[in-house]
Amino acid sequence: MKRSLFRGVLAAEALVCVLLCFLKTSLTGVFSAAIAFPFEQIGQGLRALSLSGGFGNVIAIVLYALIGLLPVALLLLRAKKQKLHLEDWLLALLSAVLFGVLYLMLNPGFIPKVLGMAAQPPIGQAILGGMVYSLIVGYLFLRALRLFAAGNTEKLERYMAIMLGALNVLFVFMAFGACFSDMLASIAALRAGNSGNENLLGASYVFLVLQYLVNALPYMLDIVVVFAALRLLDEMRNERYSAAAVAAAGRMSRLCAVALTITILSNIAFNLLQLLFASSLMVMNHSVQIPVLSILFVLAALLLTRFVMESKQLKDENDAFI
Repeated sequence: MKRSLFRGVLAAEALVCVLLCFLKTSLTGVFSAAIAFPFEQIGQGLRALSLSGGFGNVIAIVLYALIGLLPVALLLLRAKKQKLHLEDWLLALLSAVLFGVLYLMLNPGFIPKVLGMAAQPPIGQAILGGMVYSLIVGYLFLRALRLFAAGNTEKLERYMAIMLGALNVLFVFMAFGACFSDMLASIAALRAGNSGNENLLGASYVFLVLQYLVNALPYMLDIVVVFAALRLLDEMRNERYSAAAVAAAGRMSRLCAVALTITILSNIAFNLLQLLFASSLMVMNHSVQIPVLSILFVLAALLLTRFVMESKQLKDENDAFI
């Protein structure tokens, strides 16, 4: 995929995440938990079809069966093309789980009976959505692991580019989905807890937005680092030990250092700013934010750039010796 098109896809994902967060806030009966999407909405749509009449009920049953059988259909396609591996049978399990999850999403009143009384909506719907996503992610991870183990250098570079792209999709979701949703929930909780004092909440709203920016900033920086990593990968594909590859590695190394520095300093600055305006705030969130996923990714990227630069230096020394 061209980089310009990929940037457009990520921008569209960010917009969809923000819209879903607002829908979740305004339509609590439709969007109860982000991780339940889209299974909760599919269940509600099938329920509406089923209750619309006899023909609608038939359509709902057919759609229910088709959606549940999708993983099995993929398993059969893979069986025709190549030998099945152990992880492929997760698709059969995924199909069975999908049938159960969609049935419970169709009939949310049964969720506490199946999962226990503690799993009332939206907790129960989030648990069900998480079950499906855990199987999907587990299957994709195991498939990727097998591909990496069997691939040559050229294939590994292609798989690496795909993985980097997938990471950017994840980082966009974290920044504009998870973090943005947390901000809206905090604003709603602040408003609900200070009914009648809305005129005093202006500064608190501003700081909740700043808190969101501090939380989302590491993931936004990671997106920039991923694009730098993709450029480095392109240069390495062209010529592994070229000056352009080393230059790209150097730029990425500096970018990683800047990203880590900004991540740490933004948290310090936010806590200090909260302290200065403490008397004007109705809510304070003094904490030491440690975005572990973001930091691990940036450190891994930094290690990669150092490896590229040292490999080029070693090659030059060997060439000079010969």
